[in-house]
Amino acid sequence: MSASMAAPDAAGPGTPSAATPRARRGLVRPRPWVAVLFLLPALVLLGALVVYPIGYSIVRSLYDAGGSGFVGMRNYGTVFSDPGTLTAIKNNAVWVVVAPSITTALGLIFAVLTERVRWGTAFKLVVFMPMAISMLAAGIIFRLVYEQDPSQGVANAVVAGVHDVFSPSSVYPGARPRPGADLAPSGGGSYTTRSTARPGTPALLPLVGIPETKLPPGAEQAAPPHGGGITGTVWLDFHPGGGGRPGVIDPGEKALKGVTVQAVRGGRVVASARTAADGTFTLPAAAAGARLRLPASNFAAKYGGVDWLGPTLVTPSIIGAYVWMWAGFAMVLIAAGLAGVPRELLEAARVDGANEWQVFRRITVPLLAPVLAVVLVTLMINVLKIFDLVYIIAPGATQNNAMVLALKLYLTSFGGGDDQGVGSAISVLLLLLVLPVMVFNIHRIRRERRR
Repeated sequence: MSASMAAPDAAGPGTPSAATPRARRGLVRPRPWVAVLFLLPALVLLGALVVYPIGYSIVRSLYDAGGSGFVGMRNYGTVFSDPGTLTAIKNNAVWVVVAPSITTALGLIFAVLTERVRWGTAFKLVVFMPMAISMLAAGIIFRLVYEQDPSQGVANAVVAGVHDVFSPSSVYPGARPRPGADLAPSGGGSYTTRSTARPGTPALLPLVGIPETKLPPGAEQAAPPHGGGITGTVWLDFHPGGGGRPGVIDPGEKALKGVTVQAVRGGRVVASARTAADGTFTLPAAAAGARLRLPASNFAAKYGGVDWLGPTLVTPSIIGAYVWMWAGFAMVLIAAGLAGVPRELLEAARVDGANEWQVFRRITVPLLAPVLAVVLVTLMINVLKIFDLVYIIAPGATQNNAMVLALKLYLTSFGGGDDQGVGSAISVLLLLLVLPVMVFNIHRIRRERRR
């Protein structure tokens, strides 16, 4: 009896029964259909937006422009024989090497420097702000920055300002002698008199070719030469409203102030003078018998700046706009990695006698290597797909010089080419170029996880 009652007690509520482990295993046993159910929306989107377009593009690249005739690999042959596509491949290679490297380097410099200034947070905000601007808006901004006219383009305004400090432009660009005057072209843009200078015989040097409205403010009435010696007048031989006599200083005709006049004998300058406010000049007696020359510096055209969007500089200029936008992105990521660098290592290196450059090169950069790799790979993938900036900034005349694969794909398929077969072949080529970078990134992530 006691034995029979002991058995139920042994299987009481407080004692685990033989069925309990099976129940527990049932509760924690993985259920694949639940995982699939949760992943299904993402899988559908991935298939519809990524897998299907990739597969369709590969198939479409094997057909002609209309999509009805199978042409095999002929579209790929067209891609690699088209000069425009070859230029795009070359430019993409330049983008992949130059843009991520410069952007990452600038981000690293900014991240390190902002730790040492009191207003580092404000600086980070200013550098990161371009990331809030769309590629379209940034393209419009830099199209204006790179305008050729220095009065409109900021870049050329700065360049022209610096240039004029060291090499001032002339006051009267484009001026030339009046036809029939004593002045004649003498090479290099200068003009020299046919006759020689003589004391007591004024030299009249009339010029035309510049509007009166382009004269410096406050230009005075031209005056005839006065006094003895070798004298003369340089003036704008143009009478407002018409009339006036050629080669004669008429009322209303303006003096040309600041013109350099040289006396030349035997190819050497023996004397020089500059015209006064009334256009007159006086040369010393040593100028007697010499010819008078107006050097080309009087008429040199105003410096027009750099042709930023010309065939040579269009790609570097667009890369500059990209760096301006993405340097803030690189700085923020690198600054986050820099915050995790152990300060005691830096201080120990300084105590051991290392200077700041050695600390930066031997400790900071190696510790930031994983973060720098993330930034570099991300930017490489990004620049392979660059489209907006090139499309907006590059003018039509030099767009072919700045061509990249994404832009070539668009123009071939939809922008006038109307050949989606070749366009699909370009898209497959672009995918093949992106794949090695993505594979490298996946391997890098796996290595970091194993650590």
